[in-house]
Amino acid sequence: MKTEKELQKIGEEVVEVICEIYDPEIPVNIYALGLIYDVHVSEDCDVKITMTLTSPNCPVAETLPVEVEEKVKVVPAVKDVSVEIVFEPVWTKEMMSEEAKLELGML
Repeated sequence: MKTEKELQKIGEEVVEVICEIYDPEIPVNIYALGLIYDVHVSEDCDVKITMTLTSPNCPVAETLPVEVEEKVKVVPAVKDVSVEIVFEPVWTKEMMSEEAKLELGML
């Protein structure tokens, strides 16, 4: 059984991997875009990611969650990954990080 500190470190590694995944239409990673709502690492090192898309009709709606799942599975301590797509709350530009807004010329 992992300690809380070890689980937190795994969560940080998962976020690092997610930050390497970019929205194909916007040159910003999906974490900075605010598409990742939650990353939960269980005591068994299973990871549950709750995320959204910029719109329900997003062209990568089928492939992006699979890409997230496959890349997170590469983190050595992670046993299993599940990605849940939600549309509540609805994604808005306000969910983007300051860095993402700056990158897109919105600041």
